[in-house]
Amino acid sequence: MEARKLSVWKSKYLVTDRGREIATWDSKVWKSGGDLTLDGRRYEVRAKSWGSRYAMKDDAGAIVASADRVGRKRWTVTADGQTYQFRRRSFWASEEELVLGDTRVGSVRKASFWGGTVEVDLPTLTPALQLFVLGVVISKWEAESAAAASASSGGGG
Repeated sequence: MEARKLSVWKSKYLVTDRGREIATWDSKVWKSGGDLTLDGRRYEVRAKSWGSRYAMKDDAGAIVASADRVGRKRWTVTADGQTYQFRRRSFWASEEELVLGDTRVGSVRKASFWGGTVEVDLPTLTPALQLFVLGVVISKWEAESAAAASASSGGGG
């Protein structure tokens, strides 16, 4: 699965799987999270607790997945009664790994440092859950980028 940013000015991604368009991810401007559409179904992903917790709701408002401790070295995603473990590859890498024990079994990573393409390789997760993880990771990266820009500009004060 691959997500390609559609514009330099907006945080909207087109997600493809083996060249076939399957979904869109549209980040929210003023809050962490976004909206995704998969197979005609809309999902809403929103952050709680300063961006360290996320929840995905389906179009009926039911929570179908949650993420906890996002931004930490190790964090989790829970869906359908199962918990998946993730870890940040390194402090400098734009890559989050899905792990089983200490073994890497998948990842979400930027294809290049400057590019707007994100590669998603999470073969054990459903497409909706893969997209939730993608949205959480993109939201985390955007929050980190905004914090770095604010810090480098003197905090805007």
